[in-house]
Order: sequence, then structure tokens, then C-alpha cells
Amino acid sequence: MNLEIILHAGIATGTILLFATIGELITERSGIINLGVEGMMLVGAMTGFSVSLATGNPWLGVLMAMLAAGMLGLAHGLVTIHLQADQVVSGLALTFLGTGLALVFGEGLTGKNPPLVPNWSLPGLAHIPFIGPTFFANHSVLVYIGYIFIPAVWFFIYKTRPGMHLRAIGEKPEAADTLGVNVYRLRYLYTFVGACLAGLSGATISLAVSPGWYSAQTTSGQGWIAVGLVIFAQWNPLRAAFGAYLFGALRRGILDLQGPAVLLGFTNPLYINSNWSFFLKMAPYLLVILALVVGSRAAIKKHIGSPAALGVPYIRGDR
Repeated sequence: MNLEIILHAGIATGTILLFATIGELITERSGIINLGVEGMMLVGAMTGFSVSLATGNPWLGVLMAMLAAGMLGLAHGLVTIHLQADQVVSGLALTFLGTGLALVFGEGLTGKNPPLVPNWSLPGLAHIPFIGPTFFANHSVLVYIGYIFIPAVWFFIYKTRPGMHLRAIGEKPEAADTLGVNVYRLRYLYTFVGACLAGLSGATISLAVSPGWYSAQTTSGQGWIAVGLVIFAQWNPLRAAFGAYLFGALRRGILDLQGPAVLLGFTNPLYINSNWSFFLKMAPYLLVILALVVGSRAAIKKHIGSPAALGVPYIRGDR
């Protein structure tokens, strides 16, 4: 296996998870659980692909992908914030709704070739040994946007007043309300922002990293991985970025292990035994499920820093 190739592909694939994971992280920081990430990613992938195909402008496709997913996020906000319905049930329904919409409106898109977001190599940086070819050469522009996005989100959450308000409405919404922070409005806002980032993640798949529209197989369950990575990251954007890129590299490494590679001088037995190949593909998802199970325990949630009001509808005047 070529480590440089694996890391290069992992950075690209990890960018998909990066946008979706940080979008869900922001939403959960506000106290809202949105399990509809998979459905919103599919809508984003389909919308971005079809708009780019129709207009010849991939950036317009990316923008419309974000807005389409954002509308689904607002629907989730209406149900959970205004109507105070169960957030888990609403999120699961959103996944089914998003998947259905993407399949219906994506009919006939398979095999088409719209304009894609361009790839760039950064002058100077791309020639640094190992680091350059891995991180700064022949990547989509969206990958480089991801690099800037990570510290920007961290700074926003931990070093700005709006970021403090975001953390407050997820921890103690009644206290934030007492201080004049509009809890309902901000929860709507961050649910919308998180959904837009899920749409951006979907557009990153269909217009940059894995170009094409392949119906429900386009996202391959990565929306669920993003939900698990939020817990893995302990609601910290820097850890979320690490987890996203790590998972991206792991997925690429698994693909290489299934090829006719030679490891330690021996023919790769995983290529011969399809059963081992199946379990190897499944391993990363099992790790995410384990993170969800462990992270769902109340004592663990408190220890790892889960927002105290996560999943709890806010009712003004209720104590």
C-alpha cells in the first residue's frame, strides 16, 4: 500500500464527512438532535448534481444543494422546536423523506456528466516532500475550503460571543433566555446551518470527490457515520476533523487491502477470502455503532461533554 495515496484519498473522502459532522455538531451544540443527516446529504447530492447539469455552473449547484438541505432542516426545526415533537423520531422521518425526494427527483440523472468543482494544486505548498502531494496537490477546491473551515468553526464556538450563545442554549437554555438570548430563533438558525452543511457534504460527493449520481448508494451511509463522529469528537470541531480524515483514510486503506497487494511479502489473503473482505468493510461502521452505544449512557455523556439540554425541547417558563 502507498501511504501517500491512501492519505491523499483519505483527505478527499474525509472532507465529505467533515462538513456533515461539523454541521451536526453545530446543531447538537444548540440542543437539537438531527438524525436526518443521511437524507439531507442525499438531497444535497441530487440537487447539486442536477443544478450543475442544468446550468453548467457547479458552484450554483453547491449553493442550491445547501439551500435544499437547509429547507429540510427548517422542517425538522418546525417539528421539534415549535411543535416540540420527539427529535429522534423527527430525524429518522427526515432521513426517509430526504431519501425518497432524492430518488424521485434524481430519476434519470445516472450516467450524466455535469461540470464539476475544479481541482487545484497550491503553488509552493504542493512541492513540499510528502506533505505537499498529500495535502496540497490535485484536490478539489472544497477540500481547501475544509482546511479553512475547521479553525474558523473552532474560533467561532469558543472565542466569540455568538459562539458562547450557541453553547449556552445547548447547556442551559433557560439561563440564556433570562439573559435575553432568543433560544427559539437561534435553535432554528443552527438547525438550518447544520442542514446546509449536510447539503454541502452531499454536493461534495456528487460534484467533487466521487462525481456522479448513483441513487441511494451515493452517500453509502456516510450521514450515519457523521452522527457517530460527533460523539467520537466530544462535540469539538478539531476532534471532528481528525475523526473525519481518519475515517476517510481508513476507508481508502480497506479498499487497497482488498486489491491484489502484497503485504510483508505475502499475497493478501483478504483478496482471496471475500468473507474477510466483508468484515473489513464493516469494521469502521461497527466502531461508530460502538461509539453511539457507549456515548448514549448518561454518565458517559456527562463525562465526554455532551450538551446538557441535548434532545430536550425548551419550553419558556418551564423549570
